[in-house]
Amino acid sequence: MRILVVEDEEPLAEAIARGLRREGMAVDVAFTGDEGHEKSTITRYDVVLLDRDLPGMSGDELCKEIVESGELTRVLMLTASGTVEDRVAGLSLGADDYLAKPFAFPELVARVRALGRRATPAAPPLLTAGDVRLDPAKRTVSRAGGPVELTRKEFGVLEVLLSAGGSVVSSEELLERVWDENADPFTTTVRVTVMTLRKKLGEPGIIETVVGSGYRVPGAGHG
Repeated sequence: MRILVVEDEEPLAEAIARGLRREGMAVDVAFTGDEGHEKSTITRYDVVLLDRDLPGMSGDELCKEIVESGELTRVLMLTASGTVEDRVAGLSLGADDYLAKPFAFPELVARVRALGRRATPAAPPLLTAGDVRLDPAKRTVSRAGGPVELTRKEFGVLEVLLSAGGSVVSSEELLERVWDENADPFTTTVRVTVMTLRKKLGEPGIIETVVGSGYRVPGAGHG
């Protein structure tokens, strides 16, 4: 899941980002409304966590821009005020959910996950390729009935490749969907992750390298 946190309280923004990354999400951060607007026009986020009181473009303005863009991006408003009037005002702008500060982090995670499910097409109950099974809901992988323990990034790469249904996925797309803006596009991060993923999945290998294009899993489908 790709998340954008737009919050001018930098310690809070970074704390939210760290916490969400620990939950396996790819998170970008913006400290002003203008920066948030720029990032949201370049990248398609599943969920934007948006403070209402921002320097530059206000949170209200940015929310309206995101809603009017027609993207599936969901907006979770964050505010210091928890009054009914404030919640109604935020939701009337098109925000999908509203959370007053201070908030409990587990609640924030639950709300983000719920919005993320609405921002993407319903995930199939199972992604398969041969005897490999990936369960997106339970976040488990098995091969020939035995569990395969993967890191969050390895799981994310395999999920994207299986979801592609046999189509080629470029390294750039994997970086964008599994990592975040802090990932260096010139590193060997994707290649190394695919290499360790192949080792963990064992033989026969299911991930093909398409020279000059990326990777694919022939025969990937929905179980």
